[in-house]
Amino acid sequence: MSGLASDGSNPDVSLLYDINGLAKTAPPWFDRVMGFVGEWGIMLAMVLVVLWCWWSVRRRGALTDSVSGVAGMIWAPLAAGIALLVNIPIRGFVERPRPFKDHEGLEVLIAGKTDFSFVSDHATLAMAVAVGLFVAHRKFGLAAIGLALAEGFCRVYMGVHYPTDVVGGFALGTAVALLLAPLALALLTPLVSAVARSRAVGRLVRSRRAERQPVTETVDIPEPRSGAGDNDLAA
Repeated sequence: MSGLASDGSNPDVSLLYDINGLAKTAPPWFDRVMGFVGEWGIMLAMVLVVLWCWWSVRRRGALTDSVSGVAGMIWAPLAAGIALLVNIPIRGFVERPRPFKDHEGLEVLIAGKTDFSFVSDHATLAMAVAVGLFVAHRKFGLAAIGLALAEGFCRVYMGVHYPTDVVGGFALGTAVALLLAPLALALLTPLVSAVARSRAVGRLVRSRRAERQPVTETVDIPEPRSGAGDNDLAA
């Protein structure tokens, strides 16, 4: 399994050289920016998106919407953690070396990567968070998915992963976030609901503004009766 994608004619390797080749023609300052963004920047942006999503779902009008939204938001980082744990035995089984160890001429922007390459931890974590957020809130989920795709591109651009490492990370993160979501939400929703009813920490689930929003109820207006009712009024 360690020889996977070691042939230069492999499309995986060709795409690696095509994307990483952009780093050779880019200015040094741009490569430094891409190195930081790919290693830390997008992950920090993911944290900000999660916090923004939490702030938004707290302000929803209905309590049930706030509870379900916060439960889904909590599931996002939990899914990422589980996906990273699942990746540990996968990496040990595949044992694919980093691309710069088997291929010459790559522009490696981050030094010190000595662990195995498949699958990408960064891609796994980013996509698990993104899909978990998508379950809680479509708009923030789509924004996070865009960040996850950018993270995958950066990892190949940096010369530390094959494209298939990134695709494998996307698949693993998505699978964990979606397949375990029903069970996770079934456990998290009652817990979040109990927190919402607490006076001490209830604001973590529902803001004061949401509580002040009026509840709109629809009232059915009865239609005029005909027949016997008309005769009674005539009498």
